[in-house]
Amino acid sequence: MSRPTSKPILTATKLNDAILGCFAHVKPSETLDHLVRYLGTWSGSDKFFMVIQYAVKLIAPFLRLRARLQHKAGLRQSPESSGAAAYEKFGSVIGDSRTAWRIWGLLPIFQWLISLERSPPATRSLLTVERLQGWSMLVYYPLEHLSYLVSHGILPSSFTSPFPLFSSGKRKPIKLDAGKLSLWSTRAWAVYVFLHFVHLWEDRKLLIARGRALKKAKGGAGLSIEEKRDMGARWDAFWSEVVVNLGNLPLTIHWSLEQGIIKNDAWVGVFGLIAAVSSFRSGWKATALPTPPPPPPAPAPTEEKDIAITEKVKDGVAATVNGTGYEL
Repeated sequence: MSRPTSKPILTATKLNDAILGCFAHVKPSETLDHLVRYLGTWSGSDKFFMVIQYAVKLIAPFLRLRARLQHKAGLRQSPESSGAAAYEKFGSVIGDSRTAWRIWGLLPIFQWLISLERSPPATRSLLTVERLQGWSMLVYYPLEHLSYLVSHGILPSSFTSPFPLFSSGKRKPIKLDAGKLSLWSTRAWAVYVFLHFVHLWEDRKLLIARGRALKKAKGGAGLSIEEKRDMGARWDAFWSEVVVNLGNLPLTIHWSLEQGIIKNDAWVGVFGLIAAVSSFRSGWKATALPTPPPPPPAPAPTEEKDIAITEKVKDGVAATVNGTGYEL
């Protein structure tokens, strides 16, 4: 009886290593790690899907326009675009999902208001503005949740009040209109947006005062690299918030009115995408790992020991590289 060879087993092992272990050839990526870390948060994933939602709102009108132009040119039989309908459906699903994910949105608001009282902002004006913003969100979220649950038939649109009306013993029926609930919810959001412009104005004054104080402390010598980097990051975050608020402003006004002010839905996509991209960019920068400080410069060797120290450093580096495999 002949002894079986191990060649087929080795071949199968190599095949499995080549296919199943193909990710061994992928180099570590800081960008991928950052993306996973950012999208792993509720805020990061919401901003990511917000970008997709409003980008889709721009793709659908473009596909409809292209279909009409192609139909006039005789390049297609129908002026309708099935792709546009599919994109609109996809955007509607994302919007519905984002509303469902915000069902616990009150929890961060409670946390914010508690921390606000324990660690108030720099000025009394900012404290008042942020208090009002927090209370506007305490109105916004319950109304949005009620509107969402009623519109999906999870809660009844009409029910009898558990409390009798005055002393007659009659119970007053309560009606919930999903449209009106959504309207008043958006109005509460609009209050937040308008208040945020006041907040940004106060932030601007504080940033200018901080820059002047740093320059005064330096006595005209100029800011250090770290101070310039810090001020640059603060101003970048400020202007990002300005862009987000400018994108949200026409949307909140439009959705706060029964008839609205935007007649072409493509503009909703434009303003929403501006706010979404800027908001995603701000969150991306906020979740980036801090840059490690540069190593301190090595002291210059004296003339007498220049050659000896240089040779000693070379020997030490060579021993470290050869001993640990660390690549310089």
